[in-house]
Amino acid sequence: MSSSAPSLSAPLPAQSTPADPRRGWLLFCLFALYFIWGSTYLAIRWALEGGFPPLRLGGLRFTLAGAILYGVLRLRGMRSPTRREWMAGAFTGFLLLVVGNGCVAYAQQWVSSGVAALVVGSMPLWAALFGGLYEGQWPGRAERWGLALGFFGIALLNQGGELGGRWLPVVALLFAPLAWAFGSIWARHHAFMPQGLMATATQMLCSGAALLVLSAATGEHMLGMPDARGLASFFYLVAFGSLIAFSAYGYLLRHARPALATSYAYVNPMVAVLLGVLLGGETPGPHAFVAMTAILAAVVLITRRAPAKVRREASAQASTPSTS
Repeated sequence: MSSSAPSLSAPLPAQSTPADPRRGWLLFCLFALYFIWGSTYLAIRWALEGGFPPLRLGGLRFTLAGAILYGVLRLRGMRSPTRREWMAGAFTGFLLLVVGNGCVAYAQQWVSSGVAALVVGSMPLWAALFGGLYEGQWPGRAERWGLALGFFGIALLNQGGELGGRWLPVVALLFAPLAWAFGSIWARHHAFMPQGLMATATQMLCSGAALLVLSAATGEHMLGMPDARGLASFFYLVAFGSLIAFSAYGYLLRHARPALATSYAYVNPMVAVLLGVLLGGETPGPHAFVAMTAILAAVVLITRRAPAKVRREASAQASTPSTS
């Protein structure tokens, strides 16, 4: 026997637990939602200032992004959605993009991008409520504290007068996260939602068409060709805000608990306020900075716990003996 042969009594090297491949996608999706969607508030403001009416902006943005995504998926061999799947995608897209995003774009004609993002930060509170009603998955103690802190931050904005004096934009901003939260939870449980990214494509195509119809019905029209910054913002919204970030959101809805999937709404305000100050010339009041502190603490509490399903799978992998 060679002296280099391993001893039978020598301890075997410890086998490392295989990494969960889904964890990497979850982290990428969270990054996309936290930072890309945080930047879209300023991009929407610049697009509006550049000459796009709010409903027309959303209609063109989602129609173009949805058509690109749908075409790519069909070229890769994915089947076309059935009639029921188109209807489910249209209903979800109406809640998320026509009501949710449309109300935000409308309100940003009078409300700064940072404050709009802070108000939308109340969305995880509604998502937790609808998630509990649909799934029985009520937030734990840490998540409840996080949701309360986040809601406190939103209330502080209103107390400080950051929302301005017009009541209709305020109502639109407050209604947008409620519609978005209900649509997000509803999409998780509807039996006829299209599979994978095809759900995102159908939502964007249907909502884009609906927004264009609403734009025409309300008499919106473009006064001329948008300026260079407005066009650049529009294409940024199409490529990053819709194709990348909205697709990432759909993935999180299918693979993460509602509180984690919607936690981006607590990070977006900080990104939006920072970009608004640095690039947009916005000057938020002292209430906004106190609100951001509360919101940052909220997202730490909400995101520090791994999803229960991931923990169960990791535990099962660790306890399963290797057959290799």
